[in-house]
Amino acid sequence: MRDLANSIHIVRAISPAAAVADNTPIVSQIIDVSGYNSLVFLLNLGALVDADATFAVTVDHGDAANLSDAAAVPAANLTGTLAAASFNFGDDNELRKIGYVGSKRYVRLTVTPANNTGNAFVSAIALLGDPRFAPLPSLNT
Repeated sequence: MRDLANSIHIVRAISPAAAVADNTPIVSQIIDVSGYNSLVFLLNLGALVDADATFAVTVDHGDAANLSDAAAVPAANLTGTLAAASFNFGDDNELRKIGYVGSKRYVRLTVTPANNTGNAFVSAIALLGDPRFAPLPSLNT
């Protein structure tokens, strides 16, 4: 079967917004993976103006809805690597991904700039898949 639309659910992680022009971390929404067996964060990079900026990607997880128990996700619970999901000033208009296969209910993505004094446009979605019950409703949040 070629139908992917009825077996995935998309959730806003990092909304498109004004460019980040400093080193303030860009933190995603907390993603609830309940009811799904897979999660991948898809990062959409726009213009990255600064000539020496780097952007480190990290993923935290926990069981508290507010992630007050957040801990860094071990490499064994990621598909892909944090290094491959991270990027720098030369990666304008590219895409990155990092998957989560851990057992915690809540997950969050953080992009932390360094040496960023120019404009950086970054957004992300969380793609949830392998639902316990399908087909999924067409409404996405």
